[in-house]
Amino acid sequence: MTMRVRTTAVVAGLMLAAAACGGGGEPAGTDPSASASAPAAKPLEGTTIEIAAKWTGDEQANFEKVLAAFQEKTGAKVTYASTGEDTGAYLGPRIQGGNPPDVAVLPQPGLVQQYADQKALKPLSSEVQAQIDQNYTPYWKELGSAGGQVYGVLVKAAHKSLIWYRAPAFEDAGAQPATTWDELVSKTAQTLADSGTAPFALCGASGWTLTDLFENIYLSTAGPENYDKLAKHEIPWTDPSVATALEKMGQIFGKKEFMLGGSSGALQTDFPTCVTQVYGQKKAAMVIEADFVAASVGQSGAKVGEDAKIMPFPKAGDTEPVVLGGDVAVALKDSKGAMALLEYMASAEGGSVWAKQPGYLSPNRNVSPDNYPDPLTKQLAQTIISAGEAVRYDMSDLAPSAFGGTDGKGEWKQLQDFLRKPTDIKGAQEKLEADAAKAWEK
Repeated sequence: MTMRVRTTAVVAGLMLAAAACGGGGEPAGTDPSASASAPAAKPLEGTTIEIAAKWTGDEQANFEKVLAAFQEKTGAKVTYASTGEDTGAYLGPRIQGGNPPDVAVLPQPGLVQQYADQKALKPLSSEVQAQIDQNYTPYWKELGSAGGQVYGVLVKAAHKSLIWYRAPAFEDAGAQPATTWDELVSKTAQTLADSGTAPFALCGASGWTLTDLFENIYLSTAGPENYDKLAKHEIPWTDPSVATALEKMGQIFGKKEFMLGGSSGALQTDFPTCVTQVYGQKKAAMVIEADFVAASVGQSGAKVGEDAKIMPFPKAGDTEPVVLGGDVAVALKDSKGAMALLEYMASAEGGSVWAKQPGYLSPNRNVSPDNYPDPLTKQLAQTIISAGEAVRYDMSDLAPSAFGGTDGKGEWKQLQDFLRKPTDIKGAQEKLEADAAKAWEK
């Protein structure tokens, strides 16, 4: 959308306890040479921990390498269960039946509040919280909290403040990557359009891509404080700051030649078809979306870092936007094993093991970018670190799902309607506010 190996406090403490010998020398009757050669006891030997998350395939295999490192370190046995895409449908019956997994990874911070309200979550131990305080900005700690209690650790991030571009199209047109929104619109996009190449393939049929675009512009123009307020509906969508962001979106939406197929074409294009239009069909030059575009780039036959390059989302205001999505790990059982696993996942050590696998970004500021397997991922990780306190989580994922996460409703629908009619900024704001008020009231 969010960074030195340290031994975790609870594991270190347990290992020290296991090795402690009371007094200054060897206990009576102990053979010093025998004790020196004996293998060190592992603190969680005989403990079984179950963790549930949505990952399958390569993502699951990569995460299981983190679990293997934890098992080797502690002696615990960890079993993995995939929830599939509908985490709530999997966890709900297990929670109600009194048989939840020890740890679950939630795909949205909003679920932390939901499960906390159901009394399904266990507060994190002081050792886990110490790792969070050491390795994360206060903003991430707040995202994993509900009612002033810390329940979750943000363990995996998606970087959503990117524009992917097709390098040969830029070279042929003489276009350059932009650093500001004005440059993107008046120079980069205009140069491409003048050369006969559509600047953008917009994935308008996938409403969440439009919310991502809005969030980047809004964070940059309105700043982190207003972003937080709008995310909590503490200011209305009729606020002038929202109008400013919509005006900037309209600079693309209002120019037919800037979008492949115009607005009607954009509204019929889903993700990842828009990526295919850029890299497979070579009909457009740019697509505005997250680091996970890389997977679709590969399927189109293009090479990341060669044909497919990225620019950070250009500044539209005073703040350089870094918007992240991500997954939050929580404890559903108050067990020593659950807390030890969460502590490991919150540590720089655990994050560094995971960072060596492809397709992963850590919001942990003490996971060094040097751990990542390729230059592009290192670059993305560095932007997360550099943004510091200004990093923000995907706003629509923080909202009630009726407003921020439902196809054909709320923010998704209203931004699609705005793409269709970008001159009606006031009307779009009023509809967004009406839908938001209804969702927050529920």
